[in-house]
Amino acid sequence: MATATKKQPPKKTKTTAAKPAAKKITLTKKAATPAFTARPGKEITATFNDSMGLTAKVAAALAAANVNILAGTGYSASGTRRKATFNLIVDDLVKAERALEKIGADDIQDASIILVEIANKVGALENISRTIAEAGINIYYFYSTTSSGKTATCVFKTADDKKTIKVLSKA
Repeated sequence: MATATKKQPPKKTKTTAAKPAAKKITLTKKAATPAFTARPGKEITATFNDSMGLTAKVAAALAAANVNILAGTGYSASGTRRKATFNLIVDDLVKAERALEKIGADDIQDASIILVEIANKVGALENISRTIAEAGINIYYFYSTTSSGKTATCVFKTADDKKTIKVLSKA
């Protein structure tokens, strides 16, 4: 004998679609900004015809001239560029320029930059760059490295290095 089951009507549930709140991003200073120091510096920019072993050649020339490289970048944008550019912070500009000329640098220029020493912590670069941006100063480029793991050295080239140092010294 079969038993009949009663169909129950579906339960009515009230659903409301919650709209996600729009996220607002603002550049506001965080409460805890790591301490840092900012000072002016000089950077040499040298261009060369790109060739195999060029970085070794540049490093050897500077070492032979007893010039210490404190920070630097070297790059060739691609195999088709045929030029390599080195941006170097060194302990002796005059010796470095002579050494780079001897190995065939096409162009050597020095420029003011800013050296920022900061604790090597998450958010450190964001704090510095936000401070510069809030002052209305454009950062042309930066590069950085950590030396001991506890501190980082950041090199900045900005639209107004003197103003940037002033702004950072007040931060």
